[in-house]
Amino acid sequence: QSSEEARLQAQQEEAARLEKERIEQEQMEKLEAKDQERRESELAELHSLEQKFLAAQQWKTDYRAHAKWEHYLSCDGSPDPTVLQEINAFMSLWREDQNEDIQLVMEKGEQVLNLIQKLQFLLLDTPPNEITEKETVQYQESILELQNLLHQKYNGATEHMLKAANMHEDSDTGNMQAVIKDKNVTFCIWANLKKKVRFKNHMFCDTQHGFDLPKSLAVSSVAVRILHTHYDHVSPLWLHCQSVPKLEVLDSKELTQHSKGSVEEPEEEEKKAREEPDMPAEEETCSDGRKSAISVKENSNSIADINETGAETEKKSEILDIPSQVQDPLMQEETNEKEEAVTDENIVDLQQFVPVGGVYHIDVLQLPPQVKQIKDWRMVEVLDVGLEAYPYPPEETEDATRPPVRITLRLSDNVMYFKDPVIARWDPAGQQWRTDGISNITYETQEGSITFEMGAFYTIALLQDAHLNMPYQAWELRPTGMDEALLTVTAVFATIQIQIKGNRCMLSSVAVEEKDVLSHVTGKWISPLDLRAVLKKAGVNIFPGEYSHKYVSVNKKAPLAEVRAYQQMALVASAFAFAWSKWNLEAGQEQVVFKVSEHLKADSVRGKDWSLYMFNGQKAQKLKITETSEAFSEELEEGSEFHSTLYHMLKDFASKEAIDKVETASFLFIDVVYQLLLATRVLTYS
Repeated sequence: QSSEEARLQAQQEEAARLEKERIEQEQMEKLEAKDQERRESELAELHSLEQKFLAAQQWKTDYRAHAKWEHYLSCDGSPDPTVLQEINAFMSLWREDQNEDIQLVMEKGEQVLNLIQKLQFLLLDTPPNEITEKETVQYQESILELQNLLHQKYNGATEHMLKAANMHEDSDTGNMQAVIKDKNVTFCIWANLKKKVRFKNHMFCDTQHGFDLPKSLAVSSVAVRILHTHYDHVSPLWLHCQSVPKLEVLDSKELTQHSKGSVEEPEEEEKKAREEPDMPAEEETCSDGRKSAISVKENSNSIADINETGAETEKKSEILDIPSQVQDPLMQEETNEKEEAVTDENIVDLQQFVPVGGVYHIDVLQLPPQVKQIKDWRMVEVLDVGLEAYPYPPEETEDATRPPVRITLRLSDNVMYFKDPVIARWDPAGQQWRTDGISNITYETQEGSITFEMGAFYTIALLQDAHLNMPYQAWELRPTGMDEALLTVTAVFATIQIQIKGNRCMLSSVAVEEKDVLSHVTGKWISPLDLRAVLKKAGVNIFPGEYSHKYVSVNKKAPLAEVRAYQQMALVASAFAFAWSKWNLEAGQEQVVFKVSEHLKADSVRGKDWSLYMFNGQKAQKLKITETSEAFSEELEEGSEFHSTLYHMLKDFASKEAIDKVETASFLFIDVVYQLLLATRVLTYS
């Protein structure tokens, strides 16, 4: 009897379960049909909001033209670095200028650095359709020439100082020592006038840089220079010109074509994107399946590491400047493989380790003939050789007999080293940083200094793993006022807060272990591109590069879902807060999951106000689970429906005030939010 009852009960339960499934299935089909029905009109609505991206693009184009015109009208004597005649005239005038006073050279140096910065900014900021390949190569060549000229001038100023070294003798040792610095460079110069072995080591008090020479040098007529440039003009140019994924807008004709049959197209796109998984696809399809060229390929290769020889330059840049979308994705992967085959482990991989804190040029120099004071006359023997390096180690000695040089460098206060940096020397022949030839490294964390020995005099950089702050632990983007928002990225070692207002953003704080750091770069309103440069220079990198996926365990997502999510998040960022959800990891490659809350006040979002949403680029839904649920489930929130866009999904639960705010949000604000989301890639690198 009891087994019969159990059997019946099991049958009933099974029937009930099937019935429940059937009803759920029916309900799903109804919702899907409803979504399909209104898809066309929703996409049209989204499309009109997306025009804000075009407006931003146009505004930036006009702004660039305006800035050029303003410069032309200002007649302030500084050249326009984009005009070849002007920049060449500027350089030849300075080359001919015989004044080698170090202070003057440093002042002029500041102007040169500004010109270089302008050119680098243009290379990064100008969309491909507004800059020709010829201009790109011209700007790169101008940058390299300005860098070389600046270094020549620093050498001339060093020589000028050393000729009069005996006029600046140090009373204790009888040798000359000087420290001259501004915000861009620090010169530490020591001249061995007395040639006494007991003065073979020296510490420059102001900078805490120092050296300990082998005896053979301590009794020779030499000078030692530690020239610390707070910038890096040594690494190949591409390192500083890696562009962020760009929103490339096609002409409006293509953008306004609405086509019924295009809804299916994105699947093709997704297939393509999967074949080339590293970056969001070349031409994403816009919300309604038309192509909008959101080109998300980083064009880091386009900056050829131009060598001095002109012919080679031309050849190289021709090969490298093919826009990446033209190349076959598979061919591209092969060329990437080729580039990677670095066999020598002493060579630094600049995709993985980057110089932080500038470059230290450490040289031993021939002491030039000294000025003699004869009655009222000052006389000096003039040699036409310029600044000469002293040969060390001497060529004739056998390897065993050349003692090393010991160097101590005080680390810069303006950058963050989250771990002990890697010390590397520049190899001019191979045009690369190398770690061999440097030994006995000790790192004093308390003093913030590093001591090491090297077999010869080298140009040195301290390198840091570019990805040590990735993947991020969490992130949040919330509105704080009209066209104002706050983006917080909680990285591995630091928490970075970026305020956004209109077309500008500001680094409001970088906190490490609850303490604020880098106060010299916080609190300034700058463009997203400048913000990226400033943070990277300070050693805080939260901007994945083209190859970062090789060095970070990435939460891979389909480009379609990722890029459209950033676009639509930006469009509604004036009224909705977004944040990291742990379920984004569980949701699979095709869809992204994040927390959302309508947010019209300036305070922070309360935990209970968050809801979870899922989006795959073409379908959005609100999830029933919460952040603290036991397991991931795609089940819909009670009484909610599917929508074709994230915007319409949020609209179902939003107040009229929130939607009004979204519609009136400034296009520049939306564009900056989108740029920052694309640059940090919070949905895949968290």
